[in-house]
Amino acid sequence: MALRWGIMGTSKSCNDFANSLNYLPRSEHLIMGVASGRKEEAIEFARKHNIPNAFENYGDLAKDKSIDVVYIGSSNKSHFILARLVLYNKKHLLCEPPLCIKYKDTEELLALAKKNKLFFMEGVWSRFFPAYNELSQLLASETIGDVIYLNADLGVPTSCIDKINHKELEEGTVFDYGVYVLQLALLIFGRNPLTLSAEGDLNENGMDENIIYILKYENGKRAILCTHSQIKMDNSAVVYGSKGHIKLKDPFWAPTVISMNNGPETRFPLPAVENEKYFMNSQGLVYEAIEVRDCIMKGLLESPKMTHEDTLTIAKWQECICKSTGSQAIFQLED
Repeated sequence: MALRWGIMGTSKSCNDFANSLNYLPRSEHLIMGVASGRKEEAIEFARKHNIPNAFENYGDLAKDKSIDVVYIGSSNKSHFILARLVLYNKKHLLCEPPLCIKYKDTEELLALAKKNKLFFMEGVWSRFFPAYNELSQLLASETIGDVIYLNADLGVPTSCIDKINHKELEEGTVFDYGVYVLQLALLIFGRNPLTLSAEGDLNENGMDENIIYILKYENGKRAILCTHSQIKMDNSAVVYGSKGHIKLKDPFWAPTVISMNNGPETRFPLPAVENEKYFMNSQGLVYEAIEVRDCIMKGLLESPKMTHEDTLTIAKWQECICKSTGSQAIFQLED
């Protein structure tokens, strides 16, 4: 049975996701419509990706009975409004991160999805890469012993982009990049750090240009993370244990290479998606789309690899970090 998709937005992310859906068998995934606030953009996107319906109104797509699930890849600030529209119209939902800018909005959306018995996932695509499956298996088998320390950096020089500088969008690296470093700390150490501290620098519009995050756990375990919009960083992640270390190579959030103790690398070739793409390793969005269909076909309301509780935890951490950005304040986290 084919899962019938609608796409909200015509962004670069939407382009790359549409490429991935069209790569998959049509017996499993079909794109039925795309919506944009500008009709001409929707029409051009539909032409490019062989989509039968182009909507200039997001509400029309949300109401269309030929669509089972909606992907939201529009601007971060619009996610809450569009996601609520989709859920009110009883469509399953996959939304690009960050899901929302405010924690209370995240809570509201997840409650609405649960009430309407709909599958809902924040699209943290990292979790579905084969390299992440390998990482989880290595950690579960205690190959590197007791895990003690995580270091992960995500630095890409994008401070000239409007969405980083524009105050009204209420964004910064904590939202554009932060989800990827934080989700890894959550995956490695869990959702209950003893403390979370953050320090960063703001630009003239009040948006963070860089942040260093420190999550302190019991028994001296720590995650030291960084997001930066002014410099290209190593963009790898290293998990250190009592018997060695595991490295996810650049880009750690969409990795194809993993190694242990500086030994031979294990490589995971990406699907052969050949259409024009904008983001590094975006062929890996195929894995995310497959996960969505598998969950819906099984009647699940959330993915076991990216749960609702994970989304709530990351949103809580981001809100906490926003309060402390530019200072050295440490917030005690509630259970």
